[in-house]
Amino acid sequence: MEPLDEATIRASFVNCSKGEARRLSLPGRLADVDWADLDFLGWRDPKAPANAYLVLPRDGKYVGLAMRAAAPHSSQLKSSLCALCQTAHAAADVSLFAARRVGNAGKLGNTVGTYICADLACSLYLRGKRKPSTPNARLTSTVDEDVARTMASLNKFVDEVLTDNA
Repeated sequence: MEPLDEATIRASFVNCSKGEARRLSLPGRLADVDWADLDFLGWRDPKAPANAYLVLPRDGKYVGLAMRAAAPHSSQLKSSLCALCQTAHAAADVSLFAARRVGNAGKLGNTVGTYICADLACSLYLRGKRKPSTPNARLTSTVDEDVARTMASLNKFVDEVLTDNA
């Protein structure tokens, strides 16, 4: 992923107001982000951990989503699978994230949800830069194939958010 600046990130959000985008917390120091290992930028607000954000390249521009995370699952015995990167984690390390739809549907409170790595670090799990909380059997696919599958799943989620079905 190409390095992004604050203005690009804030301008990318499609499912919140410009004021909300202006007020949201950005991920630490952008200069410290290892952009080469990322397929999308994902972070949670350290002051309000239920608030989460994704920014991804899409059709030559960037699309940002503001999301809300459900309360974490308390079990460390059960495992869950990230719908994007297919990484298995302890159930507490996968969260249901809901994003408000755009347009009138979003104004009416319609949301779309999916299960994603709670730390939004799918790119790092795919590349072996971060280890999941449970042993993860590696399939015979390559990192490039895993990235393509993850981005296809993420783009499908974005398609749903961009659908104003009111």
